[in-house]
Amino acid sequence: MTDNHQGHLPGRQRKRFPGISSRAYEHPADRSALVALRKLSGFDTVFKALSGLLPERSLRLLFLSDSVRVSDAQFSHLNDMLRDACYILDLEKVPPMYVTQDPKPNAMCIGLDEPIIVVTTGLVELLDEEEMRAVVGHEVGHALSGHSVYRTILLFLTSLALKVAWIPLGNVAIMAIVTALREWFRKSELSADRAGLLVGQDLQASMRGLMKIAGGNHLHEMNVDAFLAQADEYEKGGDLRDSVLKILNVLPRTHPFTTVRAAELKKWSETRDYQRLMDGHYPRRSEDKDTSVTDTFRESGRHYADHVRSSKDPLMKLVSDIAGGAGDLAGDLGGKLFGRFGGASGGQGGAGGQGGAKGSQGPEGSQGSQGSQGPRGADGAEPGQNEG
Repeated sequence: MTDNHQGHLPGRQRKRFPGISSRAYEHPADRSALVALRKLSGFDTVFKALSGLLPERSLRLLFLSDSVRVSDAQFSHLNDMLRDACYILDLEKVPPMYVTQDPKPNAMCIGLDEPIIVVTTGLVELLDEEEMRAVVGHEVGHALSGHSVYRTILLFLTSLALKVAWIPLGNVAIMAIVTALREWFRKSELSADRAGLLVGQDLQASMRGLMKIAGGNHLHEMNVDAFLAQADEYEKGGDLRDSVLKILNVLPRTHPFTTVRAAELKKWSETRDYQRLMDGHYPRRSEDKDTSVTDTFRESGRHYADHVRSSKDPLMKLVSDIAGGAGDLAGDLGGKLFGRFGGASGGQGGAGGQGGAKGSQGPEGSQGSQGSQGPRGADGAEPGQNEG
């Protein structure tokens, strides 16, 4: 433990996660994108070169000159929270934090070389201590994951898109990149919400904070269960027109909708992965270099496939039904095709008949599978039923 953390331990007993890798709490889509970027040869060199174009030094000077830097002398309670969060997530270097005058509740973690955290007065005045602790943990999670780099690039490109809007097709190209970055960043927000829960270790405080961001400082007028019910209604309500409108509504945003964030965080808190993490079983930073890009993308793919299958959204249900129908059709066609070949090679005629009872005589291979059972995959699954 460095001097940065000495004498600033959490105000109540909270679990600490020594050497924790950000992979432990990152959303699958967020994690796969980051692992792929980190594995790219020359990635660091490219972004170091790009840093010369980004106004990072200007931003640092701006906050230093026109905001209040959190320290033992200024906003000391936030400084204690920041040190606590870094201690719990084992982030050795405490990033500087600033409070800036803005009535809109907001917080961000930006910077290429070193992350800096900025919170608005609107947020500080809105949240109580435990709710604010989850937000500080959220931003420290961004720093640990390296999100500040991509957030800074997103801010820069968004600004650039406005400047080149008059150039034919120039804005289109930049906005395509911005749209992709925003999609990734929305997933990174779900990751950071998880980090906030690991720091605060109070699910209700995290829920309350999100609810206040949505509805203001009227906690006595709001209810967490009713708030979560809104997320369920949002996901499954309406028809295909509403599904399209949801996509259009979220495209310009860098953050998911607050009800969705609350529902996603609660769902994660109930998983076995979260329980194992709280029990001390989690990936370490020392293992990050051995992370498989292929395995990470496969996990991300499984997550999206599960999301489509379990989603109550009309469009997602349609996609799932079409995919299932296509799988059944492929299975039927495959059965007929293999049945014909089996009949021809076995000399017994019709599809799925007795020809090819011996594995060496039919297309089923050398395992002696019965032709009457139809073709099977390596794991014995019927065509169209393999995990997709």
